[in-house]
Amino acid sequence: MKVNTDMNMSMNMNEVEAISRLYAALAAQVHKVVVGQDQVLQQLVAALLAGGHVLVEGVPGTAKTLLARALGRSLELSFGRIQFTPDMLPADITGTHIYAGDGRFRLQPGPIFNNLVLADEINRTPPRTQAALLEAMQEAKVTLNGETIPLPQPFMVIATENPVEFVGTYPLPEAALDRFMVRITIAYPAPSEEVEILQRLTSAPSSETLLGQIEPVATAEDVAEARRSLARVVIRRELLQYAAQLVAATRQDPRVRLGASPRAGVLWLQFARAMAALQGRDFLTPDDLRDTALQVLGHRLLLYPDARLEGDTVRDVIDAAFSSVEVPR
Repeated sequence: MKVNTDMNMSMNMNEVEAISRLYAALAAQVHKVVVGQDQVLQQLVAALLAGGHVLVEGVPGTAKTLLARALGRSLELSFGRIQFTPDMLPADITGTHIYAGDGRFRLQPGPIFNNLVLADEINRTPPRTQAALLEAMQEAKVTLNGETIPLPQPFMVIATENPVEFVGTYPLPEAALDRFMVRITIAYPAPSEEVEILQRLTSAPSSETLLGQIEPVATAEDVAEARRSLARVVIRRELLQYAAQLVAATRQDPRVRLGASPRAGVLWLQFARAMAALQGRDFLTPDDLRDTALQVLGHRLLLYPDARLEGDTVRDVIDAAFSSVEVPR
């Protein structure tokens, strides 16, 4: 997606309002099931419109899966769910060719062949199976027995994971983490929200009943049109230089073994301008980069063990980067 730096090609207010209406419609449907989590939902929709994939992390029982399913129901797109387990094989994700009985083999597609794919508890399966997602997430295609098959568009993976210190989990390798545009952490709800959750789920037979109330309010073309509009969000050249300097600063920090890649910078700008559009603006500001830095860069930074032992975190590295680079005016 080309970064627009031409003021004459910026979004008009109708496009900005259309994206705001799209988000409001999706949020209204999701909130029939999910209480609160407004910021998480906004980040999910921003990633969808920016063409990225999302890793959602949180302890069990914080509605990670429910949120992804509710968003899927709100979109008139095909939806697939992969429940990851330790014994899952790559073919369980991508599918395989089976003998058709007439001397030919036909494709039996796996759940990856959907617009929106929920990869539930992705860190419950070994790296070999996790790797089956890499080509799909990067190139929107799958290669089976030498045949390359494109995936439907739009295509998005929402993966959920529990913290790696929980029993029976496998840390995602760096190559897999880098495929995710953002990592979002879901926290426990506020006390008032938890009361509302209890009231809803004790009044309804099940969460499935609540999900059944959701109506699709956006089509593939709506998503495609929003993506075309985002390409016209203005990013001044000074902000491009600012983002590049910040990314470079993460690599130069002595506490960091693996800094942010050039891909991280590209995805950062795409996600930040989607967030700006959802907030009703057709231009990017330095604050947009600061507000989205941890979600985009945090899971890409790998600290040295000594730094972790000293109590340093990726947030400390990101804060140091912002402190070392002058903000453009």
